[in-house]
Amino acid sequence: MLLILESFIVISILVYWVTKNTEFDKIPGPPGILLLNNTLDFLMDPVKMFYYFRMLSNKFKRLYRLKIGPVKAIILHNPEDIETVITGTTNNTKGFLYDFIQPWLQEGLLTSKGSKWHYRRKLLTPAFHFNVLTNFKSAIEESSQRFVETLGKEINRSETNLTPYVNDFALNSICETAMGTKLDEEDANFGKMYKEGIYKLGQYAVYRAQRIWMYPNFVFQFTSIGRKQAKILKILTSFRDRVIENRRNYYNNLNNNFTYDLTYAENSVEFVGKKKMALLDLLLQAERDGVIDADGIGEEVDTFMFGGHDTSANTLQFTMMLLANHQDAQEMVFNECYNIFGTSDRSGTMADLAQMKYLECCIKESLRLYPPLPVITRKIQQTFKLEKYEIPGGTECAILIFDLHRRADQYVEPQEFRPERFQVEPTWHPYAYIPFSAGPRNCIGQKFAMMEVKLALSALLRRYRLLPVTKPNDIIFVTDYVLRVKDPIYVKLEERSV
Repeated sequence: MLLILESFIVISILVYWVTKNTEFDKIPGPPGILLLNNTLDFLMDPVKMFYYFRMLSNKFKRLYRLKIGPVKAIILHNPEDIETVITGTTNNTKGFLYDFIQPWLQEGLLTSKGSKWHYRRKLLTPAFHFNVLTNFKSAIEESSQRFVETLGKEINRSETNLTPYVNDFALNSICETAMGTKLDEEDANFGKMYKEGIYKLGQYAVYRAQRIWMYPNFVFQFTSIGRKQAKILKILTSFRDRVIENRRNYYNNLNNNFTYDLTYAENSVEFVGKKKMALLDLLLQAERDGVIDADGIGEEVDTFMFGGHDTSANTLQFTMMLLANHQDAQEMVFNECYNIFGTSDRSGTMADLAQMKYLECCIKESLRLYPPLPVITRKIQQTFKLEKYEIPGGTECAILIFDLHRRADQYVEPQEFRPERFQVEPTWHPYAYIPFSAGPRNCIGQKFAMMEVKLALSALLRRYRLLPVTKPNDIIFVTDYVLRVKDPIYVKLEERSV
Protein backbone atom coordinates (compact mmCIF):
# COMPACT_ATOMS: atom_id res chain seq x y z
CA MET A 1 0.00 0.00 0.00
CA LEU A 2 2.84 2.35 0.88
CA LEU A 3 4.54 1.59 -2.46
CA ILE A 4 1.34 2.45 -4.36
CA LEU A 5 1.00 5.73 -2.46
CA GLU A 6 4.65 6.64 -3.13
CA SER A 7 4.23 5.81 -6.84
CA PHE A 8 1.12 7.95 -7.03
CA ILE A 9 2.95 10.91 -5.45
CA VAL A 10 5.90 10.54 -7.83
CA ILE A 11 3.60 10.34 -10.86
CA SER A 12 1.61 13.37 -9.65
CA ILE A 13 4.80 15.42 -9.29
CA LEU A 14 5.96 14.41 -12.76
CA VAL A 15 2.58 15.30 -14.24
CA TYR A 16 2.69 18.65 -12.48
CA TRP A 17 6.07 19.58 -13.91
CA VAL A 18 5.31 18.22 -17.38
CA THR A 19 2.11 20.25 -17.61
CA LYS A 20 3.43 23.37 -15.90
CA ASN A 21 3.32 26.24 -18.39
CA THR A 22 3.58 29.82 -17.22
CA GLU A 23 1.76 31.32 -20.22
CA PHE A 24 -0.98 28.70 -20.18
CA ASP A 25 -1.53 29.20 -16.45
CA LYS A 26 -2.37 32.87 -17.07
CA ILE A 27 -5.63 31.78 -18.72
CA PRO A 28 -8.47 31.96 -16.18
CA GLY A 29 -9.97 28.73 -14.92
CA PRO A 30 -10.96 26.75 -11.82
CA PRO A 31 -8.01 26.55 -9.41
CA GLY A 32 -7.76 22.81 -8.85
CA ILE A 33 -5.38 21.43 -6.22
CA LEU A 34 -1.62 21.11 -5.98
CA LEU A 35 -0.11 18.46 -8.26
CA LEU A 36 -3.48 17.04 -9.40
CA ASN A 37 -4.80 20.35 -10.79
CA ASN A 38 -8.42 19.74 -11.94
CA THR A 39 -8.18 15.94 -12.10
CA LEU A 40 -10.54 15.35 -9.20
CA ASP A 41 -13.03 18.06 -10.20
CA PHE A 42 -14.75 15.79 -12.70
CA LEU A 43 -15.12 12.61 -10.63
CA MET A 44 -18.84 13.16 -10.39
CA ASP A 45 -22.12 11.85 -11.71
CA PRO A 46 -22.54 12.55 -15.49
CA VAL A 47 -25.64 14.65 -14.76
CA LYS A 48 -23.75 16.83 -12.29
CA MET A 49 -20.84 17.11 -14.71
CA PHE A 50 -23.11 18.45 -17.48
CA TYR A 51 -24.28 21.29 -15.25
CA TYR A 52 -20.80 21.85 -13.80
CA PHE A 53 -19.65 22.82 -17.29
CA ARG A 54 -22.62 25.17 -17.61
CA MET A 55 -21.60 26.82 -14.33
CA LEU A 56 -18.02 27.27 -15.55
CA SER A 57 -19.22 28.77 -18.83
CA ASN A 58 -21.37 31.24 -16.93
CA LYS A 59 -18.47 32.16 -14.66
CA PHE A 60 -15.79 32.46 -17.37
CA LYS A 61 -17.53 34.41 -20.09
CA ARG A 62 -14.94 34.08 -22.85
CA LEU A 63 -12.73 31.05 -22.28
CA TYR A 64 -11.15 29.04 -19.50
CA ARG A 65 -8.48 26.42 -19.01
CA LEU A 66 -8.46 22.99 -17.41
CA LYS A 67 -5.59 20.68 -16.52
CA ILE A 68 -6.59 17.06 -16.10
CA GLY A 69 -3.61 14.83 -15.46
CA PRO A 70 -1.19 15.36 -18.36
CA VAL A 71 -3.87 17.01 -20.52
CA LYS A 72 -3.98 20.79 -20.90
CA ALA A 73 -7.26 22.07 -22.36
CA ILE A 74 -8.88 25.37 -23.22
CA ILE A 75 -12.67 25.55 -23.25
CA LEU A 76 -14.30 27.94 -25.73
CA HIS A 77 -17.85 29.21 -26.09
CA ASN A 78 -17.15 32.59 -27.67
CA PRO A 79 -17.84 32.81 -31.42
CA GLU A 80 -14.81 34.94 -32.30
CA ASP A 81 -12.46 32.49 -30.61
CA ILE A 82 -14.21 29.52 -32.16
CA GLU A 83 -13.86 31.03 -35.62
CA THR A 84 -10.13 31.45 -35.04
CA VAL A 85 -9.73 27.80 -34.12
CA ILE A 86 -11.89 25.92 -36.63
CA THR A 87 -11.44 27.92 -39.82
CA GLY A 88 -8.57 26.94 -42.05
CA THR A 89 -6.66 23.68 -41.92
CA THR A 90 -4.25 24.27 -39.02
CA ASN A 91 -6.42 22.76 -36.26
CA ASN A 92 -8.22 20.02 -38.19
CA THR A 93 -7.12 17.17 -35.90
CA LYS A 94 -9.83 15.98 -33.51
CA GLY A 95 -9.08 16.15 -29.78
CA PHE A 96 -8.07 13.34 -27.44
CA LEU A 97 -11.66 12.65 -26.29
CA TYR A 98 -12.22 10.97 -29.65
CA ASP A 99 -9.52 8.47 -28.70
CA PHE A 100 -12.01 6.85 -26.34
CA ILE A 101 -14.44 6.01 -29.17
CA GLN A 102 -11.70 5.02 -31.60
CA PRO A 103 -11.92 1.29 -30.65
CA TRP A 104 -15.35 1.47 -32.30
CA LEU A 105 -15.05 4.03 -35.13
CA GLN A 106 -11.33 3.37 -35.74
CA GLU A 107 -10.10 5.93 -38.30
CA GLY A 108 -13.29 6.77 -40.15
CA LEU A 109 -14.19 10.24 -41.36
CA LEU A 110 -15.08 11.46 -37.85
CA THR A 111 -11.81 10.50 -36.17
CA SER A 112 -9.18 10.31 -38.93
CA LYS A 113 -6.68 13.08 -39.56
CA GLY A 114 -4.26 14.47 -42.10
CA SER A 115 -4.12 13.06 -45.61
CA LYS A 116 -6.33 10.08 -44.72
CA TRP A 117 -9.16 12.35 -43.57
CA HIS A 118 -8.73 14.61 -46.59
CA TYR A 119 -8.90 11.75 -49.07
CA ARG A 120 -11.85 10.06 -47.35
CA ARG A 121 -13.75 13.35 -47.32
CA LYS A 122 -13.17 13.73 -51.07
CA LEU A 123 -14.16 10.11 -51.64
CA LEU A 124 -17.43 10.29 -49.69
CA THR A 125 -18.66 13.79 -50.60
CA PRO A 126 -20.30 12.64 -53.90
CA ALA A 127 -22.58 10.32 -51.89
CA PHE A 128 -24.35 13.44 -50.55
CA HIS A 129 -24.75 15.22 -53.87
CA PHE A 130 -28.19 16.80 -54.44
CA ASN A 131 -29.06 14.18 -57.07
CA VAL A 132 -28.29 11.38 -54.62
CA LEU A 133 -30.42 13.03 -51.94
CA THR A 134 -33.26 13.14 -54.45
CA ASN A 135 -32.89 9.40 -54.93
CA PHE A 136 -32.90 8.92 -51.16
CA LYS A 137 -36.15 10.82 -50.74
CA SER A 138 -38.50 7.99 -51.70
CA ALA A 139 -36.84 5.58 -49.24
CA ILE A 140 -37.06 8.14 -46.42
CA GLU A 141 -40.70 8.79 -47.30
CA GLU A 142 -41.46 5.09 -46.91
CA SER A 143 -39.64 5.10 -43.59
CA SER A 144 -41.59 8.24 -42.57
CA GLN A 145 -44.91 6.57 -43.39
CA ARG A 146 -43.98 3.56 -41.26
CA PHE A 147 -42.97 5.98 -38.50
CA VAL A 148 -46.37 7.67 -38.68
CA GLU A 149 -48.30 4.39 -38.86
CA THR A 150 -46.41 2.95 -35.88
CA LEU A 151 -47.05 6.06 -33.82
CA GLY A 152 -50.73 5.61 -34.66
CA LYS A 153 -50.85 2.87 -32.00
CA GLU A 154 -50.25 5.59 -29.43
CA ILE A 155 -53.23 7.76 -30.37
CA ASN A 156 -55.09 9.13 -27.33
CA ARG A 157 -52.79 7.44 -24.83
CA SER A 158 -51.89 9.74 -21.96
CA GLU A 159 -48.22 9.82 -22.99
CA THR A 160 -45.85 8.37 -25.56
CA ASN A 161 -42.13 7.81 -25.06
CA LEU A 162 -40.60 9.12 -28.28
CA THR A 163 -37.18 7.48 -28.01
CA PRO A 164 -37.89 4.01 -29.47
CA TYR A 165 -39.91 5.46 -32.36
CA VAL A 166 -37.42 8.12 -33.46
CA ASN A 167 -34.51 5.68 -33.08
CA ASP A 168 -36.19 3.05 -35.26
CA PHE A 169 -37.07 5.64 -37.89
CA ALA A 170 -33.56 7.10 -38.05
CA LEU A 171 -31.78 3.73 -38.12
CA ASN A 172 -34.09 2.39 -40.81
CA SER A 173 -33.62 5.57 -42.86
CA ILE A 174 -29.81 5.49 -42.82
CA CYS A 175 -29.77 1.76 -43.62
CA GLU A 176 -32.22 2.07 -46.52
CA THR A 177 -30.53 5.11 -48.05
CA ALA A 178 -26.80 5.46 -47.45
CA MET A 179 -26.36 1.72 -46.87
CA GLY A 180 -28.85 0.50 -49.48
CA THR A 181 -30.09 -2.22 -47.10
CA LYS A 182 -33.61 -2.70 -45.80
CA LEU A 183 -33.68 -4.21 -42.33
CA ASP A 184 -35.60 -7.47 -42.00
CA GLU A 185 -37.04 -8.78 -38.72
CA GLU A 186 -33.77 -10.43 -37.68
CA ASP A 187 -31.82 -7.28 -38.55
CA ALA A 188 -34.31 -5.23 -36.53
CA ASN A 189 -33.48 -7.29 -33.44
CA PHE A 190 -29.80 -6.67 -34.10
CA GLY A 191 -30.70 -3.01 -34.56
CA LYS A 192 -32.20 -2.81 -31.09
CA MET A 193 -29.00 -4.19 -29.55
CA TYR A 194 -27.02 -1.82 -31.79
CA LYS A 195 -28.86 1.25 -30.49
CA GLU A 196 -28.49 0.13 -26.87
CA GLY A 197 -24.82 -0.57 -27.51
CA ILE A 198 -24.18 2.93 -28.85
CA TYR A 199 -25.71 4.45 -25.73
CA LYS A 200 -23.56 2.28 -23.44
CA LEU A 201 -20.38 3.01 -25.40
CA GLY A 202 -20.96 6.73 -24.88
CA GLN A 203 -21.39 6.18 -21.14
CA TYR A 204 -18.21 4.11 -20.96
CA ALA A 205 -16.23 6.70 -22.91
CA VAL A 206 -17.31 9.49 -20.54
CA TYR A 207 -16.54 7.30 -17.51
CA ARG A 208 -13.06 6.67 -18.89
CA ALA A 209 -12.45 10.34 -19.73
CA GLN A 210 -13.13 11.23 -16.09
CA ARG A 211 -10.41 8.84 -14.82
CA ILE A 212 -6.88 9.51 -16.04
CA TRP A 213 -5.62 6.15 -14.80
CA MET A 214 -7.84 4.53 -17.46
CA TYR A 215 -6.38 6.55 -20.34
CA PRO A 216 -3.72 3.97 -21.34
CA ASN A 217 -5.29 1.18 -23.44
CA PHE A 218 -3.18 -1.48 -21.75
CA VAL A 219 -4.82 -0.54 -18.42
CA PHE A 220 -8.37 0.07 -19.66
CA GLN A 221 -8.72 -3.30 -21.40
CA PHE A 222 -8.36 -5.10 -18.03
CA THR A 223 -10.98 -3.01 -16.21
CA SER A 224 -14.59 -4.15 -15.87
CA ILE A 225 -15.71 -1.29 -18.15
CA GLY A 226 -13.06 -2.24 -20.70
CA ARG A 227 -14.34 -5.82 -20.79
CA LYS A 228 -17.95 -4.64 -21.14
CA GLN A 229 -16.92 -2.37 -23.99
CA ALA A 230 -15.23 -5.26 -25.79
CA LYS A 231 -18.47 -7.28 -25.67
CA ILE A 232 -20.54 -4.40 -27.04
CA LEU A 233 -18.02 -3.81 -29.83
CA LYS A 234 -18.59 -7.39 -30.99
CA ILE A 235 -22.35 -6.72 -31.23
CA LEU A 236 -21.85 -3.48 -33.15
CA THR A 237 -19.32 -5.06 -35.48
CA SER A 238 -21.68 -7.98 -36.14
CA PHE A 239 -24.54 -5.64 -37.06
CA ARG A 240 -22.30 -3.51 -39.27
CA ASP A 241 -20.94 -6.59 -41.04
CA ARG A 242 -24.49 -7.81 -41.74
CA VAL A 243 -25.33 -4.48 -43.36
CA ILE A 244 -22.19 -4.55 -45.50
CA GLU A 245 -22.60 -8.19 -46.46
CA ASN A 246 -26.22 -7.69 -47.51
CA ARG A 247 -25.23 -4.95 -49.92
CA ARG A 248 -22.07 -6.72 -51.06
CA ASN A 249 -24.10 -9.83 -51.99
CA TYR A 250 -26.56 -7.72 -53.93
CA TYR A 251 -23.66 -5.97 -55.61
CA ASN A 252 -21.97 -9.25 -56.57
CA ASN A 253 -25.16 -11.00 -57.66
CA LEU A 254 -25.60 -8.52 -60.49
CA ASN A 255 -22.65 -10.17 -62.27
CA ASN A 256 -20.53 -7.04 -62.28
CA ASN A 257 -23.26 -4.97 -63.96
CA PHE A 258 -23.72 -2.91 -60.81
CA THR A 259 -20.71 -0.70 -61.43
CA TYR A 260 -20.00 2.99 -61.54
CA ASP A 261 -17.37 4.96 -63.39
CA LEU A 262 -15.13 6.82 -60.99
CA THR A 263 -11.88 8.64 -61.61
CA TYR A 264 -9.32 8.86 -58.83
CA ALA A 265 -6.60 11.41 -58.44
CA GLU A 266 -4.48 12.53 -55.56
CA ASN A 267 -6.83 13.65 -52.77
CA SER A 268 -9.94 13.55 -54.99
CA VAL A 269 -12.55 11.34 -56.60
CA GLU A 270 -15.00 12.24 -59.34
CA PHE A 271 -17.85 10.56 -61.18
CA VAL A 272 -17.53 10.04 -64.90
CA GLY A 273 -20.91 10.62 -66.48
CA LYS A 274 -24.15 11.29 -64.63
CA LYS A 275 -24.49 8.24 -62.40
CA LYS A 276 -24.85 8.80 -58.65
CA MET A 277 -24.70 6.23 -55.89
CA ALA A 278 -25.40 5.55 -52.23
CA LEU A 279 -22.52 5.78 -49.80
CA LEU A 280 -22.01 2.04 -49.33
CA ASP A 281 -22.20 1.47 -53.10
CA LEU A 282 -19.48 4.06 -53.55
CA LEU A 283 -17.32 2.33 -50.93
CA LEU A 284 -17.80 -1.09 -52.55
CA GLN A 285 -16.88 0.33 -55.94
CA ALA A 286 -13.82 2.01 -54.44
CA GLU A 287 -12.84 -1.36 -52.92
CA ARG A 288 -13.17 -2.97 -56.34
CA ASP A 289 -10.97 -0.22 -57.77
CA GLY A 290 -8.36 -0.83 -55.08
CA VAL A 291 -8.50 2.53 -53.32
CA ILE A 292 -10.01 1.30 -50.03
CA ASP A 293 -9.97 -2.05 -48.26
CA ALA A 294 -12.57 -3.96 -46.22
CA ASP A 295 -11.35 -2.40 -42.96
CA GLY A 296 -11.75 1.06 -44.47
CA ILE A 297 -15.31 0.24 -45.50
CA GLY A 298 -16.03 -0.94 -41.96
CA GLU A 299 -14.67 2.32 -40.52
CA GLU A 300 -16.88 4.48 -42.69
CA VAL A 301 -20.01 2.37 -42.28
CA ASP A 302 -19.60 2.49 -38.48
CA THR A 303 -19.08 6.25 -38.66
CA PHE A 304 -22.12 6.96 -40.83
CA MET A 305 -24.39 4.45 -39.10
CA PHE A 306 -23.67 6.29 -35.86
CA GLY A 307 -23.59 9.84 -37.19
CA GLY A 308 -26.49 9.32 -39.57
CA HIS A 309 -28.98 7.87 -37.11
CA ASP A 310 -28.22 9.05 -33.57
CA THR A 311 -28.05 12.77 -34.29
CA SER A 312 -31.14 12.72 -36.56
CA ALA A 313 -33.14 10.83 -33.94
CA ASN A 314 -32.12 13.44 -31.38
CA THR A 315 -33.17 16.34 -33.58
CA LEU A 316 -36.50 14.75 -34.41
CA GLN A 317 -37.27 14.01 -30.77
CA PHE A 318 -36.46 17.49 -29.47
CA THR A 319 -38.33 19.21 -32.31
CA MET A 320 -41.44 17.13 -31.62
CA MET A 321 -41.25 18.04 -27.94
CA LEU A 322 -40.87 21.75 -28.75
CA LEU A 323 -43.78 21.77 -31.21
CA ALA A 324 -45.96 19.98 -28.66
CA ASN A 325 -45.19 22.75 -26.18
CA HIS A 326 -45.71 25.55 -28.71
CA GLN A 327 -49.08 24.98 -30.32
CA ASP A 328 -48.93 28.25 -32.27
CA ALA A 329 -45.74 27.15 -34.02
CA GLN A 330 -47.16 23.68 -34.64
CA GLU A 331 -50.26 25.15 -36.26
CA MET A 332 -48.13 27.34 -38.51
CA VAL A 333 -46.25 24.23 -39.66
CA PHE A 334 -49.53 22.40 -40.25
CA ASN A 335 -50.95 25.32 -42.24
CA GLU A 336 -47.77 25.49 -44.29
CA CYS A 337 -48.14 21.79 -45.13
CA TYR A 338 -51.85 22.25 -45.88
CA ASN A 339 -51.04 25.03 -48.32
CA ILE A 340 -48.66 22.66 -50.10
CA PHE A 341 -50.65 19.42 -50.00
CA GLY A 342 -54.24 20.40 -49.23
CA THR A 343 -56.18 17.29 -48.16
CA SER A 344 -54.10 15.09 -50.46
CA ASP A 345 -52.01 12.31 -48.96
CA ARG A 346 -49.53 12.43 -51.84
CA SER A 347 -45.81 12.23 -51.25
CA GLY A 348 -43.79 15.40 -51.09
CA THR A 349 -41.38 16.39 -53.84
CA MET A 350 -38.02 18.12 -53.40
CA ALA A 351 -39.80 21.30 -54.51
CA ASP A 352 -42.37 20.76 -51.72
CA LEU A 353 -39.60 20.42 -49.16
CA ALA A 354 -38.10 23.70 -50.35
CA GLN A 355 -41.44 25.41 -49.61
CA MET A 356 -41.45 24.24 -45.99
CA LYS A 357 -39.78 27.44 -44.84
CA TYR A 358 -41.35 27.72 -41.41
CA LEU A 359 -40.81 24.03 -40.62
CA GLU A 360 -37.15 24.53 -41.45
CA CYS A 361 -37.03 27.50 -39.06
CA CYS A 362 -38.47 25.28 -36.31
CA ILE A 363 -35.87 22.59 -36.95
CA LYS A 364 -33.05 25.15 -36.97
CA GLU A 365 -34.28 26.63 -33.68
CA SER A 366 -34.46 23.14 -32.20
CA LEU A 367 -30.87 22.56 -33.32
CA ARG A 368 -29.90 25.82 -31.64
CA LEU A 369 -31.42 24.87 -28.30
CA TYR A 370 -30.51 21.19 -28.49
CA PRO A 371 -27.43 20.71 -30.69
CA PRO A 372 -26.98 16.95 -31.31
CA LEU A 373 -23.27 17.23 -30.47
CA PRO A 374 -23.04 19.55 -27.44
CA VAL A 375 -19.24 19.69 -27.62
CA ILE A 376 -16.59 19.17 -30.28
CA THR A 377 -12.84 19.06 -29.73
CA ARG A 378 -9.70 19.93 -31.65
CA LYS A 379 -5.98 19.57 -31.04
CA ILE A 380 -4.12 22.89 -31.23
CA GLN A 381 -1.22 22.22 -33.58
CA GLN A 382 0.71 25.48 -33.32
CA THR A 383 1.08 28.10 -30.61
CA PHE A 384 -1.18 31.11 -31.21
CA LYS A 385 -2.94 33.87 -29.29
CA LEU A 386 -6.57 34.34 -28.33
CA GLU A 387 -7.00 37.92 -27.14
CA LYS A 388 -4.12 38.37 -24.68
CA TYR A 389 -3.63 34.68 -23.93
CA GLU A 390 -1.02 32.43 -25.52
CA ILE A 391 -2.30 28.95 -26.38
CA PRO A 392 0.63 26.54 -26.68
CA GLY A 393 0.79 23.89 -29.39
CA GLY A 394 -0.40 20.51 -28.14
CA THR A 395 -3.25 22.02 -26.11
CA GLU A 396 -6.65 20.33 -26.35
CA CYS A 397 -9.51 22.64 -27.31
CA ALA A 398 -13.15 21.91 -26.43
CA ILE A 399 -15.86 23.98 -28.12
CA LEU A 400 -19.07 24.04 -26.09
CA ILE A 401 -21.75 24.32 -28.75
CA PHE A 402 -24.53 23.99 -26.16
CA ASP A 403 -23.36 27.15 -24.35
CA LEU A 404 -22.42 28.95 -27.55
CA HIS A 405 -25.99 28.59 -28.86
CA ARG A 406 -27.47 30.08 -25.68
CA ARG A 407 -25.35 33.20 -25.35
CA ALA A 408 -27.40 36.23 -24.32
CA ASP A 409 -25.08 38.55 -26.23
CA GLN A 410 -25.91 36.68 -29.46
CA TYR A 411 -29.60 35.81 -29.10
CA VAL A 412 -32.61 37.68 -27.73
CA GLU A 413 -34.21 35.47 -25.07
CA PRO A 414 -31.71 32.69 -25.76
CA GLN A 415 -33.49 30.07 -23.65
CA GLU A 416 -36.78 30.50 -25.53
CA PHE A 417 -38.05 28.69 -28.63
CA ARG A 418 -38.31 31.43 -31.28
CA PRO A 419 -38.35 29.96 -34.82
CA GLU A 420 -38.90 33.46 -36.19
CA ARG A 421 -35.21 34.17 -35.57
CA PHE A 422 -34.47 32.25 -38.76
CA GLN A 423 -37.02 34.09 -40.90
CA VAL A 424 -34.79 37.15 -41.08
CA GLU A 425 -31.10 37.82 -41.66
CA PRO A 426 -29.06 36.54 -38.69
CA THR A 427 -28.19 39.14 -36.08
CA TRP A 428 -25.67 36.80 -34.46
CA HIS A 429 -22.03 36.13 -35.27
CA PRO A 430 -21.60 33.57 -38.12
CA TYR A 431 -19.86 31.19 -35.69
CA ALA A 432 -22.47 31.59 -32.94
CA TYR A 433 -24.64 28.95 -34.65
CA ILE A 434 -22.81 25.76 -35.61
CA PRO A 435 -25.10 22.75 -35.02
CA PHE A 436 -23.27 20.87 -37.79
CA SER A 437 -19.85 22.19 -36.75
CA ALA A 438 -18.13 24.54 -39.25
CA GLY A 439 -14.99 24.93 -41.26
CA PRO A 440 -13.38 22.10 -43.25
CA ARG A 441 -14.61 19.43 -40.81
CA ASN A 442 -18.26 20.41 -40.88
CA CYS A 443 -20.89 17.66 -41.09
CA ILE A 444 -20.91 16.05 -44.53
CA GLY A 445 -24.50 14.85 -44.08
CA GLN A 446 -26.25 18.03 -42.91
CA LYS A 447 -28.45 18.37 -46.02
CA PHE A 448 -29.42 14.72 -45.72
CA ALA A 449 -30.37 15.25 -42.06
CA MET A 450 -32.50 18.31 -42.81
CA MET A 451 -34.34 16.49 -45.59
CA GLU A 452 -34.90 13.47 -43.36
CA VAL A 453 -36.33 15.43 -40.43
CA LYS A 454 -38.50 17.58 -42.74
CA LEU A 455 -40.02 14.50 -44.39
CA ALA A 456 -40.73 12.83 -41.04
CA LEU A 457 -42.25 15.89 -39.37
CA SER A 458 -44.36 16.98 -42.35
CA ALA A 459 -45.79 13.44 -42.67
CA LEU A 460 -46.48 13.31 -38.93
CA LEU A 461 -48.06 16.74 -38.50
CA ARG A 462 -50.35 16.35 -41.50
CA ARG A 463 -51.98 13.48 -39.64
CA TYR A 464 -51.49 13.98 -35.90
CA ARG A 465 -51.43 16.80 -33.39
CA LEU A 466 -48.70 16.76 -30.76
CA LEU A 467 -49.73 17.73 -27.23
CA PRO A 468 -47.32 18.54 -24.38
CA VAL A 469 -46.29 16.13 -21.66
CA THR A 470 -42.55 16.68 -21.13
CA LYS A 471 -41.77 20.38 -20.91
CA PRO A 472 -38.36 21.91 -21.71
CA ASN A 473 -37.82 22.71 -18.03
CA ASP A 474 -38.40 19.05 -17.13
CA ILE A 475 -35.40 17.88 -19.11
CA ILE A 476 -32.28 16.78 -17.23
CA PHE A 477 -29.19 16.31 -19.40
CA VAL A 478 -26.44 13.74 -19.05
CA THR A 479 -22.83 14.24 -20.17
CA ASP A 480 -22.16 12.26 -23.34
CA TYR A 481 -20.70 12.71 -26.82
CA VAL A 482 -24.27 13.16 -28.08
CA LEU A 483 -26.82 15.34 -26.25
CA ARG A 484 -28.53 12.84 -23.93
CA VAL A 485 -31.37 13.14 -21.44
CA LYS A 486 -31.70 11.32 -18.14
CA ASP A 487 -35.40 10.50 -18.55
CA PRO A 488 -37.50 9.76 -21.64
CA ILE A 489 -39.19 12.59 -23.52
CA TYR A 490 -42.96 12.19 -23.76
CA VAL A 491 -45.69 13.77 -25.87
CA LYS A 492 -49.36 12.97 -26.38
CA LEU A 493 -50.74 12.32 -29.86
CA GLU A 494 -54.25 12.85 -31.17
CA GLU A 495 -55.76 12.41 -34.59
CA ARG A 496 -55.90 15.63 -36.54
CA SER A 497 -59.05 16.65 -38.36
CA VAL A 498 -58.81 19.41 -40.98
